[in-house]
Amino acid sequence: MTPLDLWLSRSIPMCLLVQSLVLMALCFPSASMCPKGCICQRARPDPGIHLGPGPLGLLLGLNVTCTGSRLKEIPPDLPPDTALLRLDHNQILAVPEHAFRGLRLLRELNLSHNAVETLGEGAFSGVEATLQVLDLSHNRITSVHKDAFSRLKARVLVDDNPWHCDCTLQQALGGMAHNHEAAARVICRSSDLQEREGRHFLAVDTDLCEYAKRTTDYAMLVTMFGWFTMVISYVVYYVRQNQEDARRHLEYLKSLPSKPVKPNEVEDISTVV
Repeated sequence: MTPLDLWLSRSIPMCLLVQSLVLMALCFPSASMCPKGCICQRARPDPGIHLGPGPLGLLLGLNVTCTGSRLKEIPPDLPPDTALLRLDHNQILAVPEHAFRGLRLLRELNLSHNAVETLGEGAFSGVEATLQVLDLSHNRITSVHKDAFSRLKARVLVDDNPWHCDCTLQQALGGMAHNHEAAARVICRSSDLQEREGRHFLAVDTDLCEYAKRTTDYAMLVTMFGWFTMVISYVVYYVRQNQEDARRHLEYLKSLPSKPVKPNEVEDISTVV
């Protein structure tokens, strides 16, 4: 047996062993990788999609299901190969900045039926390119940053939230890839315009940003007029107060008795003359 044959006889089984371990790691994720209260399963490939042979064909990511687990925050230890993440029907209050950073395979995120009130400006930073569906329906969101959805290409569901319809929401919905569909489902719980309250966001054709600008300009004008009135009033009061003080001082001077002239002083004056 040549040295080459001997090397091949030892290398091939080792390669097969390594490949088997890789396949096992991909097909059966470790239980320690799965967050507490969640179920992690390897995603199955679509029969119509050919991914090719070998371990690369199994890189579909994990389906992580945490539905109804009484979570109050997003698990910090999510597997990095999570592709589908179900966090619905929990008690999550907020989605902080960079909550899903590192989940480069994430395609679907379900946060519906929670108590989410706030979304960080960069809450979905790092998953903009891969995320296809984002469900934020049935929460307590009233307002978001104008750029919260601007980089997402996903279909976003935001209905059944107590939205406050203003310029910021108009900008946020306008930045969505599928903004018309999302805006069509938004009902204004409150609004800068009373005519929008209780109605669909698209029901009233008004530019809320232009309205907010006019309102701000009017408020600034009223504030400036108030300051101007206050300054004028102070000047008038100051002048009147000084006039009154001067009048009192003059009356005081007039009320002082004049000094009588002594006879010697009269004689001295006569002599000098």
